[in-house]
Amino acid sequence: MTRTDPHDAPTGPLDVPSGPHDVPTAAQLVAAVRDFLQTDVLPAVEGRVRYHTRVAVIVLAMVEREIELGPAQADQHAARLAELGVAGDADLAAAIREGRVEDDAALVTALEQAVRAKLEVANPGYLTD
Repeated sequence: MTRTDPHDAPTGPLDVPSGPHDVPTAAQLVAAVRDFLQTDVLPAVEGRVRYHTRVAVIVLAMVEREIELGPAQADQHAARLAELGVAGDADLAAAIREGRVEDDAALVTALEQAVRAKLEVANPGYLTD
């Protein structure tokens, strides 16, 4: 998401209001607040307030990415878990501890993809190809 005006016309499925909600969408609101903090507030503050503003900008960017990527990531994660024969993360952890899941390429791939999805939201800069 790169738009900063919460009243911009919808450009994708995440920009389309859901249910009874109108424009701006949650994603647009988060982007607008992040942009305001980054563009207007950050250059005008110092010290502790500057640090906390930078943290807020980072957090809002994470929220934007989770809004954008989260639903597809959740579906993909659920499909990977189902392929391993488990219902959720806690079930997977128990299955690994109890030896109910084979320690093979499918497990490693599922775990790598889960970590990759987390990094795509938390800090995509940490990802390497």
